Amino acid sequence: MDLRSEYEKIARCNRCGFCQVACPVFRATGHESGVARGRIAMLKALIENRLPWDEGLKEPLFDCLSCGACTANCFPAVATADLILDARAEYLDRVGRNHLHRLLFRRLLPYPRRLRLAARAAAMAQRTGLSRVAAMLGLLRAFGRDAARAQQVVDRFPPHAFREKFAPGVFQGEGNLRIGYFVGCGTDVMVPEAANATLAVLRRLGKTIEILDNCCCGLPAITYGDRQAAQALAEKNLRLIHAAQFDWVVTDCSSCAAFLKKYPELFDGRDVRNAAARALAERVRDLVQVLGLDGRAVKATRGGTVIATYHDPCHASRGQGLVREPREVLRSLPGVEFREMPEADWCCGGAGSYALSHYDLAIRVLQRKIDNVERTGANLLVTSCPACIVHLRFGIRQRGLPVRVCHIAELVAEGGTQHGTP
Repeated sequence: MDLRSEYEKIARCNRCGFCQVACPVFRATGHESGVARGRIAMLKALIENRLPWDEGLKEPLFDCLSCGACTANCFPAVATADLILDARAEYLDRVGRNHLHRLLFRRLLPYPRRLRLAARAAAMAQRTGLSRVAAMLGLLRAFGRDAARAQQVVDRFPPHAFREKFAPGVFQGEGNLRIGYFVGCGTDVMVPEAANATLAVLRRLGKTIEILDNCCCGLPAITYGDRQAAQALAEKNLRLIHAAQFDWVVTDCSSCAAFLKKYPELFDGRDVRNAAARALAERVRDLVQVLGLDGRAVKATRGGTVIATYHDPCHASRGQGLVREPREVLRSLPGVEFREMPEADWCCGGAGSYALSHYDLAIRVLQRKIDNVERTGANLLVTSCPACIVHLRFGIRQRGLPVRVCHIAELVAEGGTQHGTP
């Protein structure tokens, strides 16, 4: 990676400072290095050799949430998050790579079964207290400087992953479409109840629904700056998913959906993989795009009517422009009163594994989100990203609020019939 090729994009920043009001990191810290204007100045200094490539760059490069809020508030629309990802890639080339990340991206994420086994081991360690022992010994620091504290973000690991109960295969449905279900890592391992609901919903929309044998989409690798690992993961998925046989390839993880739609950007236009990437990207649908008005009665909470509010995942609202669709679904559901949340599209601080290395900052960003949830008076917090679900549940537990956090698919599917077998 050579950041110099991006100099014209970097030079478009006019240093106006409008990014400050939208940046969760800047609003939490007040540090210029944490806002787009400061980050762009740093990248420009690197290109102009006024700043050395060394380990001192790690914090300002990697504490960005990549939420994209700065670009949405930028008059010249400088894509700071994308530029930071490019800079991270060059940092890894010049300064060095974390061997544990190499293991994760190349030996774990390409193999869903290994990932599920790792999650099962983590669950066992959590139940038996071994994770606390590991924290005391400092072993968890290998996963990030704050990994020991970040354990508490996950209340408990589900006893079974989704694809342990529903192996890849074809299900019959009630609709007319041929649908491929791309199961994200987070949905599979951390919130399988959302995947169960998605399958029920897709069976009402599709004639055939194939649970795909996909691996990780590659977003964690590209976020860390490892473009080669992201390409390898994408290539494996392209070999496994023959896009032409589906009308839609649907995923209930907005982060996966946004990245799958960007697959063509991973490969040069002359690369044979680019055509397959474009074919897949054209058919990818975030679940919130296809839910429509397929709602069934939602079970009310003990107080009667469900009061729901919605958190926009960054990869849904800014990554795909999906803002209207989930709200239309929520407003269409009987028994649901929808209340708009202040700063609904403000990042929750989850950002995948962000808390492993930036726990304090992640919590400060999360607290602002939970403040806004509390202001709505809602007893149901809905979203469409498994990482957001895990992080928001942590915030709700910390605050002691009587609020259920769930995936939007769960609301649409509740009251539906039991899932069948392939």
